[in-house]
Amino acid sequence: MTLRVLSARPFEIGSSGWTADDLRDPHIERQWDEGRYEIIEGTLTKMAAARYDGSRRLKRLTSIIEHNLRSLGRADEFVFEVDLILSPIRVPKADAILMTAADEQRQREENARRGQPQYEFGRILVPPTIVIESLSEGHERKDLTFKRQWYAEASIANYWILDPLGRSLQCLVLDEHFYRLDQSGNRDAVLRPAAFPGLELRLADIWK
Repeated sequence: MTLRVLSARPFEIGSSGWTADDLRDPHIERQWDEGRYEIIEGTLTKMAAARYDGSRRLKRLTSIIEHNLRSLGRADEFVFEVDLILSPIRVPKADAILMTAADEQRQREENARRGQPQYEFGRILVPPTIVIESLSEGHERKDLTFKRQWYAEASIANYWILDPLGRSLQCLVLDEHFYRLDQSGNRDAVLRPAAFPGLELRLADIWK
């Protein structure tokens, strides 16, 4: 199948009418890949700058989970700042996602179905097992409200919200069409998230 090449359009932050299909235009895709952009309800937006504090603590959190998975003989690992195509007008860039082997196989199949053989995975088209967002100061509403709704509507089973400044973590699980709180805590709390049976997550290990 031949990819559809769209007419190039001005790459202007704040402009509306954008969809995931626009990213199939090589001219648009090149500019997209040079920065940290999202399509939010059809509007082209630029993400907040990543801060060392948040990135460092997010990496610690994901490393703890990966260590637990390896102890169970699983090779699943997190990847960072990945485009998620949730709908034609919603393409957020998730701070971290975890795809199981089954998720990856579904992604390969969806890529093949859409005629994108140049990528083994590409932009994520299927619900990951877990998405983690790290709150950015001044942008909390996006993660706490909007993305919570979008990820639930996209049937993402687990959504975690890490607050590096408040030193807290919320673990949400999808219950039919909405998220409910599974575990939450701050500072030196110990959480036992349902997404990873047997894991005791000591939050103090994230902040140290």
